[in-house]
Amino acid sequence: MPSDSNTTRFSVVIEIPRGGFAKRGWSGNVDFISPFPCPFNYGAIPDYIGCEGDLLDAVVLGPRLPRGTVVDVRSHGAIGFTDRGMYDDKLICSQKDLTPQNRRLVLAFFHLYAVCKRLLNLYRGRPGETYCNGWTSTERAVSRATPSNLSDWQGSPVPF
Repeated sequence: MPSDSNTTRFSVVIEIPRGGFAKRGWSGNVDFISPFPCPFNYGAIPDYIGCEGDLLDAVVLGPRLPRGTVVDVRSHGAIGFTDRGMYDDKLICSQKDLTPQNRRLVLAFFHLYAVCKRLLNLYRGRPGETYCNGWTSTERAVSRATPSNLSDWQGSPVPF
């Protein structure tokens, strides 16, 4: 699993606080309600658009942060994720260095999340493969993203 020796800092806007059940998009609309609480703060980096046309996703490890909080954190790598055949990176961020246990927990979460999303996609009749691609570097994830201009961005073209 790649580890970024020169970690990069990003401003992340928290969309789902650690322990939250409601998956909301940037607009605030509820995309779905999870059957289990999110073990991490989950948000987006408004400076980049990810491969699927939505803001670049970011997980922020550490204590619960309220929805809407903007936090400046270091990225220590990314998890690649394919949902309905569309690839998407999720930067894994924290104030502290990641431990091997942190890395295993994040990877296990995204493997479980992929199973849940496959079931949700099946229920919603949305075709395409969904799975966790595993660890990649921050640099590779950011190189696949597009710098954003929020004043021109109309939101994700993909219904979640």
